[in-house]
Order: sequence, then C-alpha cells, then structure tokens
Amino acid sequence: MGTEIEKRLFGNTGHLSSRAIFGSVSLRFAGEEGAEQVLETLMKYGINHVDTAPRYGDAEISVGKWMKRYRDRFFLATKVDQSSYKEAKEQLYRSLDRLQTDHVDLLQVHNLTDVVFRELAMGPKGTLELLSEAKEEGLTRFIGITGHGAQAALMHVQSLERFRPDSVLLPCNYLMMQIPQYRENFERLIKCCSGKGIAVQTIKAAARGLWGDKSRNHITWYEPLNDQNSINKTVHWVMGHTDTFLITTGDMEVLPKFLKAVSSFVEPPAEDEMNDLVRERGMTPLFNQ
Repeated sequence: MGTEIEKRLFGNTGHLSSRAIFGSVSLRFAGEEGAEQVLETLMKYGINHVDTAPRYGDAEISVGKWMKRYRDRFFLATKVDQSSYKEAKEQLYRSLDRLQTDHVDLLQVHNLTDVVFRELAMGPKGTLELLSEAKEEGLTRFIGITGHGAQAALMHVQSLERFRPDSVLLPCNYLMMQIPQYRENFERLIKCCSGKGIAVQTIKAAARGLWGDKSRNHITWYEPLNDQNSINKTVHWVMGHTDTFLITTGDMEVLPKFLKAVSSFVEPPAEDEMNDLVRERGMTPLFNQ
C-alpha cells in the first residue's frame, strides 16, 4: 500500500489538492485494464487531482470512465489548444462529452508559449474569451495556462501582466534550474504567483534527457529516469526547492515509482548528490535557453 500524499491548497481555489497531480498522458495507450490499474494506484496514494487534455490520445475517454463513478473525488483539469473562440469551444464540449461530466474544475490554455499564438488567444474572439465565458456559465470553475520549453517561465510572467489565471504549469527539474536565465524567470514567476494566490504546477521532474539515438522503451517523448533511487533524488530536489505541485510522469511503468518518491519526501538531496547523479546517469537538459 502507498503512503497517502500530502495535500495543499491549490492557489486560491479553496481545493486541497494532492501535491502530486496525475498527468493522464500516461493513459493514451493504456486500454481499459491498464486504466483501472492506474486508478487503483492513484487511490492508494490519495491522489485527488487529475490533469488531462484532448491531445492525449484516449486519455480523456479513460478518465471519463473514472468520472462517471468518482467525479466527486477528483479535481478535474483539461485543456484547449486552439487560439480561436470557436475552435476552442468545440474542443471544450468534445472534452466534456469524453470526460462524462457537465463541467471541469480547471480549464487551461495548452502551451501558451508562442508569441503569435498568445496574441491570437488573447485577442478578439480568442481562446481567453471562451475561458471567461466557460467560467461564467459553470462549464469550468477555474482557468489556467500551461507552457513547455525554455521560454515557459518568461512567457508566463508576461502573460500574468495581462490577465490573472488561477494556475500556471511549466517545467522544473534540477538541470533546467541550473540555467541562470530560466532559474531567474522561474523565481520571478513563483514570486508573482505567490503574491496573487495562483497555483504553480511543474512537469518533467524526473527526466533523464532526450532519447537521441537510443532505443525507446517508454512512451514519453523524452527519456525518463526509471530507477527508484534516481527518481527519489530528482523528485525530492524539486519538492525541497519549490512549493509547487508536481505533475506525474507520462509513463505508466514509472508512475508508481514517482508517487512513491513524492510520498517519501523528507528533505532534498545535497547539491553534490545531484551533481553525482547527473554524471552517473548521463542526464542532459530537455530544453536549452
């Protein structure tokens, strides 16, 4: 049995979310049996917050089967990745149908890190109009933005100067935080979010690096760390250096190890331990500045 994971207030939403948030991209090829095994694992660790998206294969369909039975147990988040109001609205209604619910708790603009996409999304008849309308109509309780890549922290800082979401999501791991410019922008974002009661979600805590020429034995687009000791150190480092929530790994095999790491956190590893791990495991940054 897993040890139940700590719960914290998710920004100003009033919801106590498990510090580990289930990233349902791992369900995209899971099938019904695999999805049920994952659900059992989440229940063991007391995970009560699920993050999904329409581009995650059949993930919304699998999550929808859970919601049909356990909607009141989960804070449910999905995303839209279209820049126009019309296309985003169509995507949202399709997600609600697949998720078997009449509302989500958090609706996020997916990867708001491209300047052109952002201007369209924030402009007339853009996605942000849809998010505001969805909140007014009760189709979502809260709204958020997500981002990938080395510019995510900076782009989020800029976006927060123009509107106030309820949450943000972006990469955070040991190697990315060794990039001075990324670390500076990440810390600016954390300070801004803390002052405004905006929840911060992080991804890629336990990434080893890009696949390169290696044979792929996990479904993630990057190579994840897959031994418990390495996952413990990388996850504990993020937990010890930020007050953020951690989105779980996108690989079903690694998921139980990731949750075990979160549940066993006491203190972060020392810098020399992390540097030794980087060298021993051949870790490299996923994104360069």
